[in-house]
Amino acid sequence: MDLGTGAGVTFRAVLIAGPTASGKSALALALAERFGGTVVNADSMQVYRDLAVITARPTPAEMGNVPHRLYGHVDGATNHSVAAYAAEAAALLDTLAGQGSLPVLVGGTGLYFKALTEGLSAIPPVPEEVRLRFREHAAQRATGELHAELAGKDPEMAARLRPSDRLRVMRALEVLAATGRSLASFQGEREPGPLSGQRLLQIFLAPERALVRQRIDRRFDEMMAQGALDEVAALRARRLDPLLPVMRAHGVPGLIAHLDGRLGLDEAVARAKADTRAYAKRQMTWFRHQMTGWHAVAPEAGLAFALAELARPD
Repeated sequence: MDLGTGAGVTFRAVLIAGPTASGKSALALALAERFGGTVVNADSMQVYRDLAVITARPTPAEMGNVPHRLYGHVDGATNHSVAAYAAEAAALLDTLAGQGSLPVLVGGTGLYFKALTEGLSAIPPVPEEVRLRFREHAAQRATGELHAELAGKDPEMAARLRPSDRLRVMRALEVLAATGRSLASFQGEREPGPLSGQRLLQIFLAPERALVRQRIDRRFDEMMAQGALDEVAALRARRLDPLLPVMRAHGVPGLIAHLDGRLGLDEAVARAKADTRAYAKRQMTWFRHQMTGWHAVAPEAGLAFALAELARPD
């Protein structure tokens, strides 16, 4: 796609990442409006139909200005994976290329971006019977016990995971049970992603941490005013498996605990804010160490930087 009058610079896509509440969506919208593009979600929680408010999904008004894709299209009962997302995004990118629409991918899920730009590890799917059997096994054990079990069977993978990261520990044990191989052994085997080797503009919005914390707190208060508690109550009424990704979205566990009578509302809100702030810190660390070739830019400079890069001659 030729971007910038007379510049002749061809970009396959613009990728915008950053911690939560850093202004990613506003930048994506501004660029898509200017270049006739399409905003494509790259956030693992904004794919879920059940959660619009508490995941800060773009509003209907914002989505009405330019096309938005891969938002709110997955039912909460689905364990939506990075592989499923990559397949959907690959098909969409082909469609947008045929339409001449610039894809502006935006989100805070680093694994989504890595799947698109570097490819996925060639891990065979875990059979459902193995998954269910292991879930029953894990339900009776604390996360620390599961990590110790992994350390006894697969010390290399255990060393890579935090002992408190229950889902990733369970994933490593499931893969080991299903394949007889360490998850670590698959991670060096990658199939190219749909954007591998393409000319991309990759921007990481890097605000001051104090500003991120303030924005997170303010935004969660706004979410509560906009009906986040009612949204979570509707999700709770579905009685879904608590291990599903949708049930672990930031703010959901605490608000469910409040609805169950186990937490006061103020405590639930404080816990949600603290969890989100900790997640934003992990996002900053993860992108700094994992995402090479990205431009780290202050949010207030994001639009000017993007426009200059898109207009820059080869």
